[in-house]
Formats: sequence, C-alpha cells, structure tokens
Amino acid sequence: MLTNVEKPEILYLSKKDILELGGGHSDLYVNAIHRAFELHAEGNFVQPLKPYLRSRGKDGHIADRIIAMPAHIGHPGISGIKWVGSKHDNPRRRGLERASALIILNDPETNYPIAIMEGSLISGMRTAAVTVVASRFLAKPGFKQISCIGCGVIARMQLFSMIEQFPQIETIHLFDLSPAAADQLSQAIREKAPHVRVKCCQSVEEAVKQGEVVITCTVAEQPYIPFDWIQEGTFISNVSIMDFHKEVFLKADKVIVDDWEQSNREKKVIHQLVLEGKFSREQLHAELGEIVTGQKPGRENDQEIILLNPMGMAIEDIACAEKIYHEALKKGIGTKLSLY
Repeated sequence: MLTNVEKPEILYLSKKDILELGGGHSDLYVNAIHRAFELHAEGNFVQPLKPYLRSRGKDGHIADRIIAMPAHIGHPGISGIKWVGSKHDNPRRRGLERASALIILNDPETNYPIAIMEGSLISGMRTAAVTVVASRFLAKPGFKQISCIGCGVIARMQLFSMIEQFPQIETIHLFDLSPAAADQLSQAIREKAPHVRVKCCQSVEEAVKQGEVVITCTVAEQPYIPFDWIQEGTFISNVSIMDFHKEVFLKADKVIVDDWEQSNREKKVIHQLVLEGKFSREQLHAELGEIVTGQKPGRENDQEIILLNPMGMAIEDIACAEKIYHEALKKGIGTKLSLY
C-alpha cells in the first residue's frame, strides 16, 4: 500500500476530513461492521486482548482509562491500532467530549504506518453500527419503540444511526440523570427526524419499560436495571456494559457478546458471574459474528428477551478506518505527512 517506498508518507485525516468522506452517516460503518463480524466468525483476524491504562488504578472512575486496541483483519488485509482515552468528567468539568482517540493504520507488507486519523467519531459511529447490525438479527421485526438510557454523544450516534437504518421507528424514550442532556438530545432528534416522537422520561424505570429495543449509553459503575423492568420480546444493546443487574444475564433467553475473550475480563458483569460460577462460555448463546454468518440463530420468536453485551473490538475500528482510508485516497482528501 505504500505509494512511494523510498519516501514513506502518512495520510492524516481530521474529523472534518472524515465527515467529508461520509463519516457522519451510518451506511459506511454498518457495511464495514458487517464485514468485520464475518471475518471474526471466520477466524480471519488477529486481535490481542486490549490493555487498560488506569493512572489512578482502583481509585479512579471506571470510565477513566486509556485503552490500546490493536488488530489485523483479512488477508493480506490491514493492521492498525486505536488509542482511546476517556475521562468521565470531561463534559462537565472541561466542556470536552468524554472520549478522544487516534487510529493508526499500518501497511501489512512493510508494517510501516500509512495513515493516522481522528478516532472518536469512528469509535462512536462503529459502536452505533454494532447496535444496528445486531438489531437486524436480534430485535423483533418491525419494532417501533426505542429506549435510550444516557443522552450524551454516544447516545446521539446510536439513535441517529438507528433512525437512518430503521425507518419504522415511531417513538424514542430518553432518560438521563441530567434533564438538560435529555432535552438537548430530544431537540436534536426532532430536528433530524421530525416524524419520530420523542419522550423524555422521569425515571429509568419508565424509559426501560417502554422499549422494544433498549440501549444503554452511560458511565455507570454499578448495575441499576432489574429484570422486572424489561418487557417481553425486548432486545437490549448493553453498550455501556455495567447497567443491568446480574439477574438479567441469567434470566434473558439469549446472551450474546461480540467476542467472548474480550467480554470475560475487567470485572465487568459477565466476568463477575464467571468468577462466581454462575455463567460460562457454554451458557453463552453466541458471538455476534456467528449469528451474522448464520452459524447460530438470532431471534426465533417475538417473546425472547435477548441481551447483547458488546465490549467493543479493535477489528471494528480497523475495518471502518480501512474503508475511510481507501475513500480518502480515491477522493484526494487528507494531508500527506512525510515520515522522514
């Protein structure tokens, strides 16, 4: 992929560049994520467990960390890494988004870096695309009601992507500990999709009980959603991982992860249940790639409560970044930087 082996260059893509390449719309990411799950199911990837750098150790907030996420996908494919930092109080204390990120791509022939790009937009949009792809297989056909807990940047990307991909959506139920955040997201949804009704709920319980699809987008450190709040036939996209009580994992008809090894760590709920001897790989219904490729069934009836626990995989970021990189080369967008 190196265009000039004598004078290696890196293509730098800012968030503005990525938006110009279509990076603000869900289509690009949904297609890339679908391919990433196919490659995952085929075993056509390399993905070491991601290390968490926590400068304050156990004293820090669960969302305060820097994560290195390396991966290689395809053959010969492409290699890369996402370096993503998060501080839970960035929005409140500094007026910044909670997370920031860079993605670096490497040429598989030489292992030289070929691209550096802003990664927070890609990271958020690929996470939303996971919910979209999963909803195609795990939500009730024709679902109309979505509930979203947490109303920050991630929630916005989740809901905008769902609206773009599922035109039958009629109502979105929002809850945030900050009523102002819920109001702000509600207004943004109304401007984007005036045909969708938006309701800001007074409690988490009220919101969860209404959803045929429930999406969590919080920085919660402890579970707070019990099984009794979940209506029959609900699909849960547990994006923020820590929101549902252990009983939900044990009583749901199907529990699905993106990657078992990634999910069974860091003292998240699944890992806690495994350590307690209450859950195991054998009790897991499937990894999402197995469902995407038809190796295992997704939803089989309208009564099933299905929980997706997506820890997030580096191959998702690299698959999306690769697609954006090739689009940038094709359209001549970005800034070329000499490596030497």
